[in-house]
Amino acid sequence: MTTTRTLGRSGIGVSAIGMGCWAIGGPLWGDDGQPYGWGEVDDDESIRTVHRALDLGVTLFDTASNYGAGHSERVLGRALAGRRDEVVIATKFGNRSEEATRLATGTDASPAYAVESLEGSLRRLGTDHVDLYQLHLNDLPVPAALDLVDTLEGLVAQGKIRAYGWSTDNPASARAFAEAGAHCSAIQHDQSVLKDNAAMFAVCAELDQASLNRGPLAMGLLTGRYQGSTAALGGDDVRGKAPEWLAWFTDGRPTPQWAARVAEVRQALTADGRTLAQGALGWLLARSDRTLPIPGCRTVAQAEENFATLALGPLPADAFAEVERLLADLRPAGVGS
Repeated sequence: MTTTRTLGRSGIGVSAIGMGCWAIGGPLWGDDGQPYGWGEVDDDESIRTVHRALDLGVTLFDTASNYGAGHSERVLGRALAGRRDEVVIATKFGNRSEEATRLATGTDASPAYAVESLEGSLRRLGTDHVDLYQLHLNDLPVPAALDLVDTLEGLVAQGKIRAYGWSTDNPASARAFAEAGAHCSAIQHDQSVLKDNAAMFAVCAELDQASLNRGPLAMGLLTGRYQGSTAALGGDDVRGKAPEWLAWFTDGRPTPQWAARVAEVRQALTADGRTLAQGALGWLLARSDRTLPIPGCRTVAQAEENFATLALGPLPADAFAEVERLLADLRPAGVGS
């Protein structure tokens, strides 16, 4: 079973599934009380989770400067101490936050802040370089993104980053950035069995970009753990008070229309004995040879379930075809497209 893939034109080898580190950052708040984190976390358990991921073959870890206002990077740095050469670290810039107050304080797309943010990330991670440095502003106008390319190329030349990319769901934005940047190697985008972005895969294939899949488990919806539950997620969890862009949960519970679609594909995703989460990750591995799902984990048990998919591999062709048949009537209408 092939358990590694290549990070686009960088040529960097990574595990076919990475660990998303948003949740281990703990709380982050907007000035209006909007939560942007996943609630309180146990740092020791987070470190055990990273170590278990490593044991299971994971070499790609994706974080951001603002996850927990830098706390995610600090915890990841502690967990990877002494093992830096074994892993590929991806982080992001563009969202400002205050470590002391754990408040989100706006955005900054300036080249100067790209440099400043990187220095902070390197300090928190305890490393002298980041393997993949990603612009974290989904809807930034293309001209502003292109203004960053010279600075990012300079950081590559200095050895402070090995490659860079953009976390955006807009294929035209991704295309412009990848065409302009010689060391642009990855596009991170929202991608799951419920929400396919075929146009982005076409861009990645044409311009030799890796497809980092954020939200591969629809922020927990595709684990099945929340279906049928009468308890709502807490008010310090981004899903408990979902912002407009988060469609999977409403008032801390699965959004009924999306929960119904999960139920519709559950049997096909689990037909060969996988769990629902493993089926959803296997679907992504089967979707393209460029996909790199990065499911979030904050417990050892979650790591063990998610990263067992590395051994299981892509969803079998017949199961993949059945999922596509079940969802075919939804995608032409724009649902999940």
